Amino acid sequence: MNPFDFKNKVVLITGGGGGLGKATAQAFLNHQARVVCVDLRPPESPLAGCQYDEVDVSNFEQVAASIERIIERHGRLDCLINNAGISQDAPVWRMTEGQWDAVLEVNLKGSFNFIHHVAPYFRKQNSGKIVNVSSINGMRGKFGLVNYAASKAGLIGLTKTIAKELGRHQVNVNAVAPGYILTPLTEKLPEKVIDAARRETVFERLGKPEDVANTIIFLCSELARHITGEVIKIDGGQYI
Repeated sequence: MNPFDFKNKVVLITGGGGGLGKATAQAFLNHQARVVCVDLRPPESPLAGCQYDEVDVSNFEQVAASIERIIERHGRLDCLINNAGISQDAPVWRMTEGQWDAVLEVNLKGSFNFIHHVAPYFRKQNSGKIVNVSSINGMRGKFGLVNYAASKAGLIGLTKTIAKELGRHQVNVNAVAPGYILTPLTEKLPEKVIDAARRETVFERLGKPEDVANTIIFLCSELARHITGEVIKIDGGQYI
């Protein structure tokens, strides 16, 4: 039996339009999964075979409607990847209430919204996989990222609690905590920022989206059937 055979499995990925989400969607497609990506708007370069749904993840009602559409179309849902996230950086004395609220609404409330609406289906079918995309900056903190770090730390608490609540229904709930990953967005940052992150790693290289996607695939596979409530760092040793 191939533990990475996701044929006929339905996978939902939030923030699936680009970066980590797009790489994760491609990884699941490579393993024959049926993939649904939700985002605020369709990507400029959609993946062949991937279904897209325009959803504001922070909107409770929109998320509920999206889950209903997925279940109606596919009849089931097997994996939920909470990847959608934004950042609006500033030190705490300059951060506005709007910046704080926007990041917490998407990064933390968005994950709650999807878990809340998916949980009844996972409980009924007595199976499911949830992976929340946190960050090493939710574990260690980072100057200027008070809202982002708080949201990602909140995801870790959410992960551990939901793992306890859904464990009796055979649902695995884990988180990944990437370090600095090269995506089209992060590649636009100043070179000195990229170099500083590279020097923090023990490999003296930065991660690729596929490094995160491969770990998510593992956590959703049967090889990880006895792993739940964990946070796996994917950071090339940045954290240490």
